[in-house]
Amino acid sequence: MERVTKEQADSPLAPAAFLILFALAAGDKHGYAIMQEARKLSDDTFQMGPATLYTTIQRLLDSDRIREVPGPEHGDSRRKYYRLTGAGKSALHAELARMEAMVKKSKAMRLRLAES
Repeated sequence: MERVTKEQADSPLAPAAFLILFALAAGDKHGYAIMQEARKLSDDTFQMGPATLYTTIQRLLDSDRIREVPGPEHGDSRRKYYRLTGAGKSALHAELARMEAMVKKSKAMRLRLAES
């Protein structure tokens, strides 16, 4: 199993990986529900097709950021459900902190530019 290296942990997440982790932050979901939640979280600005979704899910599984879990007892047995791992939560929190820092820097730069 491929583990997340320090370099990978410090690198920005690809948009699809970020949105999948973000979608799973609210709880376990199957692939189609992840796709719908990602679209909603992005205010319909990011359209993720099945190929991108499942390729990215596989990468997140391989890097131990998500894991497959049993679905609801009376759910569709063909659906695979996914859950964030500790590494996935850490990656999501790190990415959110990185984004927040960039927004703060952006706001500070605009203030300085406006003063010029």
